[in-house]
Amino acid sequence: MAVAVGAAAAGAFIHAADPTTPGGVIPECPSKHFLGVICPGCGSMRMIYSLLHLDFGAALRFNAVGLLVLVALIGAFARWTWRRARGDGAGTMRLGGRAAWCIAAVVVAWLVVRNIPVAPFTALRV
Repeated sequence: MAVAVGAAAAGAFIHAADPTTPGGVIPECPSKHFLGVICPGCGSMRMIYSLLHLDFGAALRFNAVGLLVLVALIGAFARWTWRRARGDGAGTMRLGGRAAWCIAAVVVAWLVVRNIPVAPFTALRV
C-alpha cells in the first residue's frame, strides 16, 4: 500500500509541477545540465506527465525505454501484489542474474544511442 500511495503522491506532484514548462519547479537533469550528457533517465518526468495526460505519443518521444521500464515495473508490482494477496509466495521480488545483466545492457545502449550526434539518433534527444 505504501508503494501505491508513494507513486500516487509522486504522480500528483509531477502533474502539478508541469515539467514540460522550462524554468519550472522541477530542475533540468544534472547530467544534462552540467556535463551535456543525456542520461537514460532524461525526459522521465515529462514522460510521466504526458502519461498522466494520456498523451502516449509524447511519452514515447520523451523516453521510450523509460516507458517500457515503467510498464514492466507496474506489471511486476501488480503480479507481486496479486501473489501476496493470494498467499502464493514469500512476498519478495527477486531479479535473476541474467535479467540484471540484460537490464544493464539496455540502459548502457540507451545512454550511448541517445548521445550519438548524427541523424536519426538526434531525434532521441530531449
